[in-house]
Amino acid sequence: MKIKTQGLIIREQTIGESDRLVTVLTRDEGVLRAFARRAKSLKDSKNSATGLLCYSRLGLYEGRDKYIINDASPIEVFFGLRRDLASLTLAQYFCELAFELVPEKVESEDYLRLVLNALHFLSENTRPGPLLKPIVELRMLTLSGYMPDLVCCERCGAYESEKMYFRVDHGTICCENCRQSFPGAAAVLSPGALTAMRHILYSDFEKIFSFSLSQGALEELSAAAEAYTVSVLQKRPKTLGFYRSLL
Repeated sequence: MKIKTQGLIIREQTIGESDRLVTVLTRDEGVLRAFARRAKSLKDSKNSATGLLCYSRLGLYEGRDKYIINDASPIEVFFGLRRDLASLTLAQYFCELAFELVPEKVESEDYLRLVLNALHFLSENTRPGPLLKPIVELRMLTLSGYMPDLVCCERCGAYESEKMYFRVDHGTICCENCRQSFPGAAAVLSPGALTAMRHILYSDFEKIFSFSLSQGALEELSAAAEAYTVSVLQKRPKTLGFYRSLL
């Protein structure tokens, strides 16, 4: 079966001297693995289009255990990411999240759109990486069926208090008065951080990147989103650890 789609290369592996095995976050088929013959050759038209973090038009056909890329052309290569190691590492972390969370053979345009927008902002340096990180984490978890319940305190129904607590193992919030009823790991959220989390989860896609936070609230948001991501994945991605070491 032949497929024409668009996709972002989120992993690549050299096979032999000139071939590539890539993992692609596609618009129409979820995450898939595909083999690109002679793609490492500079003379081959697939060379730039199948490199890591390249967004490309792809022509594929389904082989016995993986797809074969028979033609590819780049749409965007995000050159700006290579200028800053922290931005490049954060981009690779977003790709690792996609690898872990996006299923195969599903319509996946929303996932692709989310990651591409984040890579564009990183590449052009028009949004700070520390703000993009919790946006991508929380929105991708939401798309994957792990949306936290941030409407109100799960015990008393309070919408807001001076401090709210995000229960990372349950994906729920509780207020200051009810905190003692819920032992276990919880991230502190000021009103600003909680409002930002709700914005990321519940806003239309066009609005999720359009907000700013104080440094303190951003640190709370980042800690809560990261802890919840690690809890859902049940592991700490290697790219996340490396990004943290750079900071």
